[in-house]
Amino acid sequence: MDIHRINPTPRWSDITVYNGMAHFVEVAEADTSDDITGQVEQIFAQAEESLAKVASDKTRIISVTIYLTDFAHFDALNVAWERWFEPGTAPSRACVKAELANPELLVEMAFVAAAGDDFR
Repeated sequence: MDIHRINPTPRWSDITVYNGMAHFVEVAEADTSDDITGQVEQIFAQAEESLAKVASDKTRIISVTIYLTDFAHFDALNVAWERWFEPGTAPSRACVKAELANPELLVEMAFVAAAGDDFR
């Protein structure tokens, strides 16, 4: 099986697809001064764009690893999370406390999703 990389750079690819599974990471790119809710909403909007690139959508997300800089943001994260996913479509997830490379970032998410049948 081929590995398909979307927008590869020397350090990363925006999306890597293998065996029908898309892997990608999102951080708040538009406004790092946003609070946790704003950063999570930016990540979700970017995730929808990434999913569209592989003919997929948020109902096909398999798992998400969430890197949160402060567990004081956990409740707000969960509110945004539950608002974004339709009932019955939330993927498995892990949430860990981590120090991120950019101190303005409050959260980073690593997604694994099923690419659409029409992809590639």
